[in-house]
Amino acid sequence: MKILVLFLITFEVFLYSCQNPVKKDHSTHQTTNTINFNKEGELTVIDGSGQTKAGFDIEFARDDYERETGLMYRTSMQDNQAMLFIFDEDKPRYFWMKNTYIPLDIIYIDVGKRIVSIIKNTKPLDETALPSKYPVKYVLEIKAGLSDAYNLQEGDKVSWQSIHRD
Repeated sequence: MKILVLFLITFEVFLYSCQNPVKKDHSTHQTTNTINFNKEGELTVIDGSGQTKAGFDIEFARDDYERETGLMYRTSMQDNQAMLFIFDEDKPRYFWMKNTYIPLDIIYIDVGKRIVSIIKNTKPLDETALPSKYPVKYVLEIKAGLSDAYNLQEGDKVSWQSIHRD
């Protein structure tokens, strides 16, 4: 009986945590209701001739929690900000806009850091699967319309670097 009660309490806590739009700040182990952009690196998009087409300050999504949460629950984003999702392996992927309030362009990038497909002007809060055309290891999310504004295309290359703050 005690095990059943413990299970039910644990299950309720799990359900509540999945519905609560709170991001954990891993550096201080505190939670906040407002999710602010945290610049962790810089990313550049380069065309076939080596010319820079666009540059973004990026926040990384490297672990399961960060990749699952992504830009969910955020209500604003600057044009120079982006989120780069880094996965362990190159495979077909799909994203959705569940709990995402900002319209986005989703840019799928293969293991060679080449753009292989772009989903433009996603609809906020839509749970429709948005698949990559090919296997990818990275996904870049930017504000909707910017892929057209910068003329980003399949075949463009991306590069990035982390910044370290003391």
